[in-house]
Amino acid sequence: MINSNGPSNVASLLQQIQDYKSEIRSVRENGIDATKPAQQDIDFGKLTASALESVHESQNSSKALKEAYEQGSDIPLTEVVLSMQKSSLAFEATLQVRNKVLKAYEDILNMPV
Repeated sequence: MINSNGPSNVASLLQQIQDYKSEIRSVRENGIDATKPAQQDIDFGKLTASALESVHESQNSSKALKEAYEQGSDIPLTEVVLSMQKSSLAFEATLQVRNKVLKAYEDILNMPV
């Protein structure tokens, strides 16, 4: 259930970051997302639910690692702390997105008609 691949997790995370950076660079240079088809329908509800589920899974994974470490399992402390930090960062990012969406909604609501 708990994956403790320490260095490979870090390498995987670094590779994801590099992939995201190159995707963002491509979008900035070309003005389009080269990894997705041009005529793709995006369901905001499904996208939001998927993002929230991902944050929830991250929190559950972090909690499981912490509890396993506290019970004496052979899990490095660095992996536990890294997992907790990733979970915290994901939660904070979710809160920031929520705040931005609420602010945009309030701005639209307060526009004169």
